[in-house]
Amino acid sequence: MDDLYREIIIEHYKNPSYRGHLDPHDISFADNNPLCGDHIQIDLRVDKDGKVTDARFDGHGCAISQASADLLIESIIGKSVEDVKKLGKQDILDLLGIDLGPVRLKCALLSLKVLKAGVYGLGEASDELVE
Repeated sequence: MDDLYREIIIEHYKNPSYRGHLDPHDISFADNNPLCGDHIQIDLRVDKDGKVTDARFDGHGCAISQASADLLIESIIGKSVEDVKKLGKQDILDLLGIDLGPVRLKCALLSLKVLKAGVYGLGEASDELVE
């Protein structure tokens, strides 16, 4: 089963469906993981009812951080901002489908940290956002 999930991660890393920028956008936030140099920016369009109508990510980094961002973006389109705020670490782990050590976990959670800082309108991202 882990091999299937590893293939999904590699596919999303090599051929991301949601890489790019949105211009115009309603929400945009970027941050990096200083331990490894991964960088993620997320742009969202939100309709008048608070639903995410489109989303994109851009950045660079390892396969885990980039695949995690692509999978996360795919999962939030059509959700309300309130539902996006409820996402947590386990949601990312479920999307990836493999066990991760502490260093790789920070890579996997970077996109969630960026997303939540953006939807909460924070000036900076915090690891506490992804617990």
